[in-house]
Amino acid sequence: MSGRIPEEKIEAIRRSTDIVDVISDYVQLKKQGRNFFGLCPFHGESTPSFSVAPDKQIYHCFGCGAGGNAFSFLMEIEGYNFVEAVQSLGQKSGIDLPEVQENQSGSAKTNSENDTIYKAHDFLTKLYNHCMVKTPEGEQARAYLNERGFTKEMIEKFQLGFAPDSWDYATSYLEKRNYPLAKVADAGLLAKREFDGKYFDRFRNRIMFPIWDPKGRPVAFGGRIIGDGEPKYLNSPETKLFQKGKFLYGFHLTRSAIRLKDQAILLEGYVDVITAYGNGVQNVVASLGTALTKDQAKLLRRQTESVVICYDSDKAGTNAATRAADELMEAGCYVRIAKMPGGLDPDDYIRTYGAERFEKDVIGAASTVMAFKMEVFRSGKNLSDEGERIRYIEEVLKEISRLPNAVERDHYLRQLAEEFSLSLDALKQQVSQFFKEGKKSKDNAPPKRDNNARKNFYVKKKLLPAFQNAERILLAYMMRDLEVAEKVQEEVGGSFNIDEHSAIAAYLYSFYANGHEADVSQFMEQLTDPNLVKIASELAMMDLNNDVSDKELHDYIRQVLNYPEWIKIEEREKEKKEAEMKQDFVQAAKIAMEILEMKKNLKNSF
Repeated sequence: MSGRIPEEKIEAIRRSTDIVDVISDYVQLKKQGRNFFGLCPFHGESTPSFSVAPDKQIYHCFGCGAGGNAFSFLMEIEGYNFVEAVQSLGQKSGIDLPEVQENQSGSAKTNSENDTIYKAHDFLTKLYNHCMVKTPEGEQARAYLNERGFTKEMIEKFQLGFAPDSWDYATSYLEKRNYPLAKVADAGLLAKREFDGKYFDRFRNRIMFPIWDPKGRPVAFGGRIIGDGEPKYLNSPETKLFQKGKFLYGFHLTRSAIRLKDQAILLEGYVDVITAYGNGVQNVVASLGTALTKDQAKLLRRQTESVVICYDSDKAGTNAATRAADELMEAGCYVRIAKMPGGLDPDDYIRTYGAERFEKDVIGAASTVMAFKMEVFRSGKNLSDEGERIRYIEEVLKEISRLPNAVERDHYLRQLAEEFSLSLDALKQQVSQFFKEGKKSKDNAPPKRDNNARKNFYVKKKLLPAFQNAERILLAYMMRDLEVAEKVQEEVGGSFNIDEHSAIAAYLYSFYANGHEADVSQFMEQLTDPNLVKIASELAMMDLNNDVSDKELHDYIRQVLNYPEWIKIEEREKEKKEAEMKQDFVQAAKIAMEILEMKKNLKNSF
């Protein structure tokens, strides 16, 4: 078999798929009127411009122009080809695709390098878990986790495992199953000896924490040493499949809980997440032991607007929390920071006091970022000393000057003025000075280069010419109504003035000629040019009346067909002006009469 998916299967999958459900796995959507809106996953933004239309089963971003149907969304966000996107949605819909499966099983090149590495990670996840749960070698690791309060359910849910103190435990199993050891070593699962070129286990005598991508596929490991030894934690290196600054630990398990609660709790480590999740606090993630990155902040913002940071209360944790807060606020999140009492971390606190108290007394008592920073500035200072007091006030004022919200600035200025019996006007003046200094510094800074910026952003549209608006409206109605498309085909044909509009019209004529009914989502599948998909999705999202009258249709068609004549008139107008400049008034008068005749013909042409 060729592996080609029959058209009727594709159509069945498309009709059984709800695009809102598909996109909700990646973007937090909120209903506004008939459509759903969220932050675009394809470019950075803080104000939602990404729209999903359930009635048309399409999406469109009014910021960057991305658009299409459920298939094209998965192709864009996951890097799938069309067949892979159909397969993915087919699995969700319960529709088997034996055509593709048979082709895959018979193909010698089915498994790409990535597929092999995914499978190697999955195999070792199961192997390490088996070693932990079922073998004598895992007894010490089981005892350690049991002492930390990890239940069997928690161990299974997070697929915790144990890599025994052996140089070839994983290597021998991988070799027996014909995994290419060189590729597996490149993925960071094995290491290679320099003196004889032999491969050996990278992870030894360690509790293994699988790290998953957002789809729930293991792509890396974190290994904690049992007993003495360095380093305490050994992590997989970055690979094609794993860039730690783009993933959040536990995200694939906790994403639905984050959406349900409309809040994410950001923790520091694997153990914190597992303990919280296992005790019922499931809207949690961790940043894989690194400083929170812009990508991780954007990933969280697409799920929820509200984030509570709950890091360790030591100096390192406090500094990391303030940096994470800045990244999250820049991504458009409302951020609060929880303070862990008594030097405990979230894992310790939950095991000691329980999850309910953690949610109420720690997360529930989280302070605003500004209040947290004020407390940090205050710590270690003797505020009865005039010099330290002034230093503290200056630090707080500098931070207040960075707040974007005027009400918040006023709140903290009044709080400062009241606490230290200072003039509110003087404080406002100082904040204004700090703001100007900060702005000047920012203006003089070299521009940041974003190598990951999405190309071809749509520029905010100016007022379009009448003919262009007419073409857009005609195409929008044509996508919704076969009769309108037939009438336009009869009167306009391919005479659209914008090349992209002419191409979309041609696709529409062909689509209807093949017997299809009006269906925007299905029509999108016919478009092979990504630029046409963007334009078509934008046109399909236009807010139009359900029906168009014959008079309106007539007017739009006239605007389209008359435009080339108006161009000719404009050219004759220029020629008339040139004749006048040359003092050739006879020629100018002759051209003027021609222009009048051309305008008269236009008026009478319909």
